[in-house]
Amino acid sequence: MNTFQAPKGTYDLLPPDSAVYLAVREAISAPLRNSGYGYIETPGFENVELFARGVGESTDIVTKEMYTLTTKGGSELALRPEGTASVLRAALEANLHKAGNLPVKLWYSGSYYRYERPQKGRYRHFSQVGAEAIGAEDPALDAELIILADQAYRSLGLTGFRILLNSLGDKECRPVYREALQTFLRDLDLDDETRRRIEINPLRVLDDKRRDVQRQLTDAPKLRDYLCDACRVYHAEVRDLLTAAGVPYEDDERLVRGLDYYTRTTFEFVHDGLGAQSAVGGGGRYDGLSEMIGGPELPSVGWALGVDRTVLALEAEGITLQLPPATSVFAVPLGDEARRLLFGVVTELRRAGVAADFSFGAKGLKGAMKNANRSGARFTVVLGERDLAEGVAQVKDMESGEQKPVPLAALVADLTAKLT
Repeated sequence: MNTFQAPKGTYDLLPPDSAVYLAVREAISAPLRNSGYGYIETPGFENVELFARGVGESTDIVTKEMYTLTTKGGSELALRPEGTASVLRAALEANLHKAGNLPVKLWYSGSYYRYERPQKGRYRHFSQVGAEAIGAEDPALDAELIILADQAYRSLGLTGFRILLNSLGDKECRPVYREALQTFLRDLDLDDETRRRIEINPLRVLDDKRRDVQRQLTDAPKLRDYLCDACRVYHAEVRDLLTAAGVPYEDDERLVRGLDYYTRTTFEFVHDGLGAQSAVGGGGRYDGLSEMIGGPELPSVGWALGVDRTVLALEAEGITLQLPPATSVFAVPLGDEARRLLFGVVTELRRAGVAADFSFGAKGLKGAMKNANRSGARFTVVLGERDLAEGVAQVKDMESGEQKPVPLAALVADLTAKLT
């Protein structure tokens, strides 16, 4: 019996399932790498205040879900609950915005942590791939990011997702809407915590998933009716660019997302095959976040896509990714001399780019062949004393069952040719 287990709400990624997660990360990041986005990696923990200011003190993430700790030196740190604030902090600290060539385009991949009630599709430790474009206010940039996410999902074969789109206005028009919404919400039958939220960030109330709250929001004022001309024109251009690119979307006037920093464009990718946890990713524009965390004015936009949720979406659609085999050649030596020689062959195959493995430990032929079968290798190479005397190795095609001798001197070239 194991003494230790993974903490509640977390999971271990193990072979062979872990190969699917790696493939999903690769598929999501590929369009970004092809579009000028450079890789960034930030610490797994940050100053608590970074998230309190950036994500928002009224959000559930900050008030209920952050894992916080006090260091021996007395600093208050938090395991990162999301990626945007950390990436922007790192870009500002390194003065990337002063190097020219705005926007600064960055992508990242990593683990994030939130203390939530564990359920399928919602974990306390989860994985995301994200992208941020920092330092430019351009509807084409918003459209680009949505298109790249759409491209990533479609490259995986997904078709059952929808893109929800909205505009949250800007510092000119949102205060007017905020006041109208607060006036409306104050007359509703809401609990004390939700009433406190009305005064801090009333838009977050629109994101409340409870049915009794949603029923009361039917006649809530709509943000689209309060957008200023500049925001209306900006949003129209984003929509036009998506339409021209052939990327379908749905207007969702209730979409506000769960973080305080969003302005103007906001969007979410949802998959109806996932039940309650239908969001597989999302993002939006956050023009004021840099100033919130002490930086200069840097209009920016970005998104994060959940790797865990994307894998669940693949399962919901019955999609099996075509993954390269973990092992193409499995070597089975019989005897010490054969062991030394075949180990050298495996090393050469690996250097030639062929996935090769070796029968380690003192196993007989029967046990070693069982391992060869389990490895999924296309070819098994068996080398015994008689083979050594004849200068050949027995190469077995594991699909057809055909076996034939191959000269040792030509073994690496023969296998490489068969597999490339």
